[in-house]
Amino acid sequence: MKRLALLLSSCLGIGYVKGGGTLVSILTCAVWYYAGRGHDAVTLMPALLTALILVVGIWSAGEMEVKWGKDSYRVVIDEVAGMCLSLLFIPVKWPYILIGLILFRFFDMIKPLYIRRLEDLRGGWGVMMDDMLAGLYANLILQALVFLKLW
Repeated sequence: MKRLALLLSSCLGIGYVKGGGTLVSILTCAVWYYAGRGHDAVTLMPALLTALILVVGIWSAGEMEVKWGKDSYRVVIDEVAGMCLSLLFIPVKWPYILIGLILFRFFDMIKPLYIRRLEDLRGGWGVMMDDMLAGLYANLILQALVFLKLW
C-alpha cells in the first residue's frame, strides 16, 4: 500500500522532477483538453473524477507525510485535483485552460485569501485542501470570464 501511495501522490514520479507541481498542472491541462474536446463543459463525469482524485489524494498524501514530512514537494496529486477544480464547468477551450492554469498556479504559489491557513489541517487534508481552495478561486474567476464573455 505504501508503494501505491507513493506512485499516486507523486503522480507516477513527476513529483521528483524540479518544478513538478507546475509540470503536473500543465499535463493536467493537456489531458483535460484532449479528454474534453467535443463534450459539453457541464457534464458530471469531470466532477466525479475530480472528487475521486481528491479522495485518493487525501489518502496518499497522508500516507506519504509519514515518510516525506509535511506537504512534501514530491506530492503533486494536490496540484492535479486543484487544477481539475479550476477547470470544472468551464468550456473546454485553450484560452480558458491557459487562463485557468495561470490563475491556479498564482493562487497555489502566493496562497492569499485563507489558502495558507488550510495547510495547517492534519495529514492529507492539509496537503489537498489548500490546492482545492486555490482551484476554487481560479474557477470562480474563470466562471466570471465565461459569463461576461471576456474571452
